[in-house]
Amino acid sequence: MPNFIVKTHQKDTIYKGNQIFILNKGMNSGKPQKEPFTNSYVIIFSSDEDAEMIYWLAYSLWQMKFWHQHLIGSVIPFIRIQNFKSEFDQKVNQSLYDFEQHQKDIDAIKALELQKEHLEKNLKLINELKKCILSRYCR
Repeated sequence: MPNFIVKTHQKDTIYKGNQIFILNKGMNSGKPQKEPFTNSYVIIFSSDEDAEMIYWLAYSLWQMKFWHQHLIGSVIPFIRIQNFKSEFDQKVNQSLYDFEQHQKDIDAIKALELQKEHLEKNLKLINELKKCILSRYCR
């Protein structure tokens, strides 16, 4: 079972070891990232493997808009740290219950993300090529 600590991220704090940051304000609440957000929680891990596994779990929850049901606030919605800790802990425990399936899912998500990045790069190149061709008419 992965050991982790969830805290509110303080600006200019440097963390030792492995950590991920989870956005806690706005409609993108729950978005994980390896670099700190201004309004975020930090999850600190003892090992790199735990950090990687939990990152992809957090990514999946964010993509499925799981945290939207826990948002409070009328102007800028946010997630309370207690709600985040309890729900996230439950999801981690559920993923560990069927760990092999969780690993297969993570591998599939990683492969799909790589494919998505590759396709986005190709689209960008296609658009640049199209601009080059069309620029001949503007001379």
